[in-house]
Amino acid sequence: MINKTQPQIRSLLVSEPFMLDPNFNRSVVLLGEHNSSGTIGWVLNQPSELILSDVMEDIPNANFRVFIGGPVGHDSIQFVHKCYDRLNSGIDLGDNIYWGGNFEVLKVLIASNSIKEDEIKFFLGYSGWTAGQLDQELQENTWIVSNSFNSDIIFVNDEENLWKEVVVNLGPKYAHIAQFPKNPMWN
Repeated sequence: MINKTQPQIRSLLVSEPFMLDPNFNRSVVLLGEHNSSGTIGWVLNQPSELILSDVMEDIPNANFRVFIGGPVGHDSIQFVHKCYDRLNSGIDLGDNIYWGGNFEVLKVLIASNSIKEDEIKFFLGYSGWTAGQLDQELQENTWIVSNSFNSDIIFVNDEENLWKEVVVNLGPKYAHIAQFPKNPMWN
């Protein structure tokens, strides 16, 4: 498959069906930065066993699930959200999606139950590519890029089917790969 769509901020990277890197098997990655210095994003469909209060002890009863954002920087918490109207901070990724923001304000909003799980997503770590690395992986057909999607998909709670849903939404050219077995030996 040749993918001609170029990645940009707010693109989704969809791993090819038989990705060998276990960090990205059947992954959907939201890009927050893509420029000549490199690329940063977060895996949307790899939940951890943790909730936010497990990793942020100063936010008791924060029952938001925490996702594995990627193999880099597991000592950091990152988040994307669509609640700028209350948080008043974050890097605009477009289509009312923001990366990060004022964590002190966020803690107050969480404590007052002013943010819902379907408008914010937390990540341990992130996915990162050095300058030119992602472009090389795209040439090797490791990823499919989607720049046209409903942004609500970022906050979906059906991680098991997210990869398939995004692939099908890419159109008939790609829809057939959604049915590939996870292990090619099962074919």
